[in-house]
Amino acid sequence: MRSAFATVPFYRERWALDGREDPVLVPGRTGTDGGAASLAEALHQVVDLVPLAGGTQRTEPGRGLGRVLRMARLPGRDSLVVLLGPDGLRPPTDLPKGVRGCVTDPDSPSAAVLGEVTAVLRRGHRVLAVGDDKALTAFTAAVPDDLAHRVEAVPHRELDSLDAGPYGVLHDPALGYLGALGACGRWHLDWPHVYARRTSGGLAFTLLRQDSPRFVDVIPAGGVRGEVASCPRHGTPVVLT
Repeated sequence: MRSAFATVPFYRERWALDGREDPVLVPGRTGTDGGAASLAEALHQVVDLVPLAGGTQRTEPGRGLGRVLRMARLPGRDSLVVLLGPDGLRPPTDLPKGVRGCVTDPDSPSAAVLGEVTAVLRRGHRVLAVGDDKALTAFTAAVPDDLAHRVEAVPHRELDSLDAGPYGVLHDPALGYLGALGACGRWHLDWPHVYARRTSGGLAFTLLRQDSPRFVDVIPAGGVRGEVASCPRHGTPVVLT
């Protein structure tokens, strides 16, 4: 937060107006939602999320996919991960060793991707399709009927639509992948890379390793009430809504 206050225009202006300096609350002034900002507001001023030294304005919806899949213990060696999304979505770059990834539009999957999916399944290896429910249904329908049932669906769940699984990854279109549903049935944060806290406006998230655009203490999904607790089985942060 200290770095964001010093170098990112959006936070310098907002926190100063809310009564923050470097970035501790000034006595007697509490700011709005404890200093947190809505993600929608931040994206509306995305140019001001770029540090003064420069950087990209482009968000990374695929950020962190490999890490959260490892958390969920889903991909194995020789698996193929198909990330479903619109044109312009970049292939995942952080998949585990021996796991390949690709991207395709679920409504009109490319012949190359469908051919690779078919070949991988016929070799007896795993194919994981990652996307929202509508995208998963559309993509599975395009796979040959005798193989479609073997495509493993890993659904996106945004903060306001968490469920009991059995599989799922916590995703935001701007922030990327924030966590995954663990074997214990709790939604685990990717805590080395994502920090979350409860505010009066809802749960706020910070991306700890992303330089630009910088997301610090932003509230996604319009503000979702909840808390961050320690998993009694694993001792790492989980999100409860």
